[in-house]
Amino acid sequence: MMMLTPCSSTKLQSVYLHARLRQHKPFLASNPYSKQWNIPSRKLNIKSKSIQQKPKQEEENYVFDRLFSNLNQATLTREPGSLSSAIFLVAGTTVGAGILAIPAVTEEAGFLASAVTCISCWIFMVVTGLLIAEVNVKTMCELGSGGVSLVSMAMRTLGNFGVQIACWSYILIHYALLVAYVARSSDILTNFLGLPLWESATLFSLLLGGICYFGSQRVIGAVNGGLVLGIIISFAALVGVASGNLHWDALLKANFEAAPSSIPIIALSFVYQNVVPVLCSNLEGDLSKVRTAIFLGTAIPLALFLVWDAVILGSISTVATNSDTIIDPLQQLRSANGVGLIVDIFSLLAIATSYIGFVLGLTDFLADLLKLPSAGNKPLPYILTLFPPLVLALLDPEIFFKALDLAGTYGVLVLFGVLPAAMSWADRYSDSTPSVKLQELVPGGKLTLSLVIGASGLVILTEAIQNFGRAQMM
Repeated sequence: MMMLTPCSSTKLQSVYLHARLRQHKPFLASNPYSKQWNIPSRKLNIKSKSIQQKPKQEEENYVFDRLFSNLNQATLTREPGSLSSAIFLVAGTTVGAGILAIPAVTEEAGFLASAVTCISCWIFMVVTGLLIAEVNVKTMCELGSGGVSLVSMAMRTLGNFGVQIACWSYILIHYALLVAYVARSSDILTNFLGLPLWESATLFSLLLGGICYFGSQRVIGAVNGGLVLGIIISFAALVGVASGNLHWDALLKANFEAAPSSIPIIALSFVYQNVVPVLCSNLEGDLSKVRTAIFLGTAIPLALFLVWDAVILGSISTVATNSDTIIDPLQQLRSANGVGLIVDIFSLLAIATSYIGFVLGLTDFLADLLKLPSAGNKPLPYILTLFPPLVLALLDPEIFFKALDLAGTYGVLVLFGVLPAAMSWADRYSDSTPSVKLQELVPGGKLTLSLVIGASGLVILTEAIQNFGRAQMM
């Protein structure tokens, strides 16, 4: 382990970064301008282990603008990801199929209770996303490379056991949700275009998958930004039409005892953490920008979820529900005049933005799992990402809510609840701490991490007991 002593900022940069680059020649080869790490900044604080061991009054912080530079391999010019594109990527990934099911699972609790639950889930998911970002950037520092996924993060912090949990949970969630997205989008496109179901599903998968594979960061950001803008416009139109029958007194209903049962689907609705490694890589490890992108990128969906829930619960007097199934709340609106088309457009755009984010996240994960070079897109991860969900969606067109229920009940709270807190705990408090210390994005120390792990475990255990009880009654 390299030990550093207090020195000037320039000297520390040169010693640390060049030593790292010598240890990781593949990264140096893929990024010949890796020396551009050595640019001062105001945000990202890095201090050596030896400095950290000194009394507080003698500690010396070193500040960097970015960990590396994103280069265009053809022109060798720096192409940093923009903060606005990062915000749209998080927002677009978050606004997905989960929003379509929120009113159905919150109807019994009422709007006030479900709003408190929704805000609580948002805070929880922001915290876990920041924990992932913190560990991801530390992992990039330790490995001397960009584009590391949860596999490398879990291996560095938790070892093989953490890798197994991360791999299986990540694959389960992503494939389940991609199957759900393809199934629902193909149904909508079939109604629009009159095409056979398999053609609609193939068209959707190849069109958006092709954008992810062939498009640059700017192209994908522009497409995603346009889709998010379309979501906002169609959402505003939908709210305007559906709110004509809004009963304000219905929004005062609050049954807090029924609220916990909605947590898995609401937590699923706020999933974006799969693109945090992509976010950290695009923003070149700038933790200040990453934190801003996560906060603002999830705040937009939070506002949409609250308004959406209020409009549906306030305008539909009775939503048919069953304790063993999830009912599509939009079927209620499709029967109303002038609403059906807007509902389909909003649903398709919401699914498309989330699909792009999950494809990017899963391909990055698979590339890291398969130990593929980070330079340039490789076709194998995209093939493994796009085609299995397409096949499964065609085998069972009614799989939409089954997939949502499976992913939301167990996978999300394990992968994006327990695991980030466990990795951060190991990163912060393990005896084998890394030689580089970054600023902590989430305050509260062990208390905060314990609350995250405890809350996730409680929800998982409660859902498991309830599901076991239903199985016994059948």
